[in-house]
Amino acid sequence: MNHAITVEGLSKSFKIYIEKPTTLKEKVLLLRKNLYKEIPIVNDVSFEINQGEMVGLIGQNGSGKSTILKLLTRIISPEKGSIKINGRVSSLLELGAGFHPDFTGIENVYMNASIFGLTKKEINKKLKEIIDFAELDEFIHNPVRTYSSGMYMRLAFATAINVEPDILLVDEVLAVGDASFQRKCLKRITELKNSGKTIVLVTHDHSIVERLCDRAIWIDSGRIQSDGLPKEVVNKYLQFLAEEDAAKEDDSINEISKDLVGNSLKVDMVPTEDGNSNSNRWGTRDFEVLSARILKENQNKTLFNPGDTLIVEMDYKQNNQSVAEPVFGIAIHTLDKIRVYGTNTIIDNLNLSKIPKVGTIRFIIENLNLVDGDYEIDIAVHDKNGLMYDYQTAIKEFRVISDIRDVGIYKIPHMWDIEGAYKL
Repeated sequence: MNHAITVEGLSKSFKIYIEKPTTLKEKVLLLRKNLYKEIPIVNDVSFEINQGEMVGLIGQNGSGKSTILKLLTRIISPEKGSIKINGRVSSLLELGAGFHPDFTGIENVYMNASIFGLTKKEINKKLKEIIDFAELDEFIHNPVRTYSSGMYMRLAFATAINVEPDILLVDEVLAVGDASFQRKCLKRITELKNSGKTIVLVTHDHSIVERLCDRAIWIDSGRIQSDGLPKEVVNKYLQFLAEEDAAKEDDSINEISKDLVGNSLKVDMVPTEDGNSNSNRWGTRDFEVLSARILKENQNKTLFNPGDTLIVEMDYKQNNQSVAEPVFGIAIHTLDKIRVYGTNTIIDNLNLSKIPKVGTIRFIIENLNLVDGDYEIDIAVHDKNGLMYDYQTAIKEFRVISDIRDVGIYKIPHMWDIEGAYKL
């Protein structure tokens, strides 16, 4: 198969100046001093992308994803390595970077499209399609400095997406405009993919990578950590993030434990008007959850398979002696807030009137019968009458991964039974 993009041994560093001379005298005096340090952003990266393939680049901020795209578009040059591009390239990196504020929308379309390599004749054929896509018919003859930021970005996206590239490079720009326009952008990206265009996409939206991409590459610290099927690469990346978060959380827990032992933990007993300055948490804090963890086999984990045991472990502290019997509650829902399950210690007939004032409580699901998907957990502590001490929404996320293609939310135990016989 022919390669649209071939990258071999690509490396790029940026200089971070420690001390920059401001005068000629300082420049001469500091000539032999090392005034900067070099930070490697892309480090010996090699990959090939086939014609017609859609590849998603994922990774944390600062991992080198966007720098790779800029290297592919020749915006910046590599220090080492080689890049071979086979076809016309259109990039959606910094939308509207080539726009002139005093030019009208239509003038900027002509200028920007010509930068992408289109002739005037080709632009004339595409002009109506670009204007219609941007939804700017009434404003296309106005200077773009009069546009709102959303109008500006829509015109830039419409221009770049409609130049019929062989290769499209996209850097985290699918959040342009409102929800309707975003759907239109995704639909257009999908059409380009189905027409055999090569697409390289940098995004933090892993669902788009899994849904649209043929392949994913995980970049970390300028190096390729994993390259393969989108779901497998995304799961490896999420597991890495979970382990990293767990390590940070363990450090935080250790600090909390030291404070508790030394009896030096300071608690704000007066909530704000809405219950808490953080809208994801509210309550009187007469009784509060200090920290919470999702455990699998007694280790911080966020990736589960159907049937695994999931534990929500909560460290708590009673701040008001008048609390007679706290009630702990748990709710599980999908990322789009569809409730999966909820319960509390009263529903489960547990009396917690004699629990220690400082301690740990665990909510255990022995058989996690959820289908493939992403989920969030809410936790709460209140009294028997519903007075909220501490409610925390979406405190933790976890993912269930499964090769079984059942749909919905809950994996209901079932069987198939066939009676009778038939002739083939």
